[in-house]
Amino acid sequence: MTQQFVLAPQPTLKRIADLNGPDFYPTPSWATYALVDNEKFQGDIWESACGDGAMSEVLESTGANVQSSDLFDRGYGETGIDFRGASRKSDNIVTNPPFNAAEDFVHSGLKLAGRKFALLLRLAFLEGAGRQHSIFKKAPPSKVWVFSERITFYPKNVVQKGSGTTAYAWFVWDRDHSGPTQLCWLPTGYKAKYST
Repeated sequence: MTQQFVLAPQPTLKRIADLNGPDFYPTPSWATYALVDNEKFQGDIWESACGDGAMSEVLESTGANVQSSDLFDRGYGETGIDFRGASRKSDNIVTNPPFNAAEDFVHSGLKLAGRKFALLLRLAFLEGAGRQHSIFKKAPPSKVWVFSERITFYPKNVVQKGSGTTAYAWFVWDRDHSGPTQLCWLPTGYKAKYST
């Protein structure tokens, strides 16, 4: 007798790179609220991979002046702006980068942010000898805010079911920080409070 296995879909087991623009996985608003409730930003904020504006709208709710751009036109912000080659500067940069462009976004953000730079990344981004040498040894983040609740990224306009399987964190670089990276845990309850 042979056993048969049925694989159920896993929305965040593997994020698909959106380099050509056909797939779109917006950031749930509660994940951005978790950042702005725990990390304060002074000055302008640039959301450099704004998609449909989900993250930008939460950032704007704090009263900040938010500039929004994206490489692709998803109906929000300035389009055709590739953050990886940008020269524009901002006090703060907050974004969720495309999966396969995360390292490039770190290098660009470190050059372009005057005060703080925050990226929503898989917690596993901390791993890897290459990143240790090219990023963390030279410019470690000031804080890593670990999500206690799992984020599930769904394609735009699909029925949301289930829960994510990947751990995420906000990686924050702060020009005023000195000393080692602080590892912090975000409180629970954001998903229930801010999910729409």
